[in-house]
Parts: sequence; C-alpha cells; structure tokens
Amino acid sequence: MAKTAALLLARLIFAGAFLMATGFKFMGMDATAGDIASAGFPAPLFLAWVAAFFQLGLGLAFLTGAFFSEAAIVAGIYVIFLAFTFHGPALWESNQAEFGFFVDHFVFLAGLLFAAVHGPGEKLALGWRLPWKGFGGASVSR
Repeated sequence: MAKTAALLLARLIFAGAFLMATGFKFMGMDATAGDIASAGFPAPLFLAWVAAFFQLGLGLAFLTGAFFSEAAIVAGIYVIFLAFTFHGPALWESNQAEFGFFVDHFVFLAGLLFAAVHGPGEKLALGWRLPWKGFGGASVSR
C-alpha cells in the first residue's frame, strides 16, 4: 500500500510540475517566447507553442501512466537541455541563483531516471508502452 501511494504521489508531482509549466506558458506565451528569444533561438513564438504542447504531453503521460518510462527519459533530456540553455555556466557570474537553478535540474533528472526504470506502478496506470525492451527489459508494472 505504501509503495502504491508513493508511486501515485510521485506521478502527481511530476505531472503537476509539467502541467503547471504548461499553464504558465499558455497564460504568458509572449513572455515564454521572449525567454526563448533571449537564449538566441529562432522562431521563439513557434517554439513556445511547441514547448507548451510538449509539456502538456509529458504531464498527461505522468498523470495517466501511458508511455511513462519513455516520457520520463524524454523529460530528463528536456530538463537538462533547459538547465544548460536557461541556467548554464554563462549566467552564474552575473546571478549566483542561476547555479542553484542549474543544479536543481539535475536533481529533477535523478527522479526522472528513477521513474523511468521503475515505471508507473500497477494502480491507475494505463501501462501503454512503445515496443522496445528499454532498461534491461523492465516491465511497466511491478
């Protein structure tokens, strides 16, 4: 029972983080595009919309347990991309808090990797997967 509760809580936390980020993007798409433009990317408004829908998909995957391990891996790659792009070493000298934000992304990555290996659990999880063995053939449910 405790394992099930912990897995469901972890899924809710992951889903909440990505769905809140999605909501902030939809409520302030121009601000998100401005952040993307300040990092030097072309077509910032288009990329802001892509990021919003991408994060929506991740949030739904964590919430439902569908493609859970795959979503956790993709989310981990995305989180590290964000760490280097928006909180990387070039920003540390001018704002030491950026280093903390940078490190926090790696803590998030650790949780995502753990989630990817262990899956969404057996309860309240759709259990859909891509047809690949992944992490040593670990099954979705335990």
